[in-house]
Amino acid sequence: MEADKNLQIRPDFFYKVDIVVIGAGQAGLSAAYHLKKAGIEPGKGFVVLDDEFAPGGAWQHRWDSLTLDNVNGINDLPGMGFADAVNTNDVTLQANIALPKYYEQYEKSFGLPVVRPVRVREVTKRNGRFLIHTNGVQFNARGFINATGTWKTPNCPRYPGWEKFQGRQLHTGEYHHAEEFIGKHVIVVGGGISAIQLLGEISKVTQTTWVARRSVDFVKGDFTPEIGREAVAQVEKRVREGLPPSSVVSVTGLPLTPAIEEMLQRGILDRKPMFDEIIERGVSWKDGKTLDADVIFWNTGFRHSLDHLAPLSLINDKGGIEMTGRLATQVTKDPRIHLIGYGPSASTIGANRAGGAAARELVSYLKL
Repeated sequence: MEADKNLQIRPDFFYKVDIVVIGAGQAGLSAAYHLKKAGIEPGKGFVVLDDEFAPGGAWQHRWDSLTLDNVNGINDLPGMGFADAVNTNDVTLQANIALPKYYEQYEKSFGLPVVRPVRVREVTKRNGRFLIHTNGVQFNARGFINATGTWKTPNCPRYPGWEKFQGRQLHTGEYHHAEEFIGKHVIVVGGGISAIQLLGEISKVTQTTWVARRSVDFVKGDFTPEIGREAVAQVEKRVREGLPPSSVVSVTGLPLTPAIEEMLQRGILDRKPMFDEIIERGVSWKDGKTLDADVIFWNTGFRHSLDHLAPLSLINDKGGIEMTGRLATQVTKDPRIHLIGYGPSASTIGANRAGGAAARELVSYLKL
């Protein structure tokens, strides 16, 4: 739904609600579902603010070659399965079409009060409540759940010589399809699942070189629930101590899938160490070696979109945010703030569970 018809936009007036959910991706929709289930009235008791023009969260911006056959980690939202909204037998269906369709049906089916497009510029405090400053409707809330994810804040390290490069540089979030690189030498940077998957795609149509800071552990065998729980526990331990969260992949490694085995056989996964400088026509290392390239493709991850929370001074001198609560979604400094999609909940299945925990804990804390 677009902006609630009952909300007459007045930029000088803050509409009072109990809870604001910021973000309508997997985590935000999960939280909204559980808030409604807890009896919080949609529109009056809580609202969900989304800066997209349509449902689907970050999924609507994924590359076209990401299909149901090769997507990593689609998890059902609570109360409605993915297969209830999308024909999952069509494995060629693009994720950037299927997931938005699912999210749209989910919002409508449960009558979730999503207001869009509304961008939260900053959150401040006044008289014991939170002021949610946006580019549209303004809100005044007793507590809020932040579920802004990471897609809007790519992490692209600016190596020395960045501005000298005469070719093209892009980040994962700007990728569309491999064919745009035909006839070009592409340096693919990064050691995560996106880097490996896109390296595989691009290497089928043009020359590639893989560069990463450290070697990647390709793990044989199934990725068991026990491995997942242990990885999440390690990330959770860090955020409970107020340290910046690490990625789950850095703990678990990557599963040795048939696609990765095929890349190994083709010799595509011959990792080069991270270069030291970018030069006009490529990159160079301290030992004097250089490599010409037309494209530097940064698959170096994303950082959490938390800039709008800067006025609340949540980040400590360790560079992290100390978290508490059953699933480490609650900010220790102010229990009225929950962050989901942060730390141990930065995965589709983790976001689901965290959305439920955050909603229940916040409702209980506020005595709603």
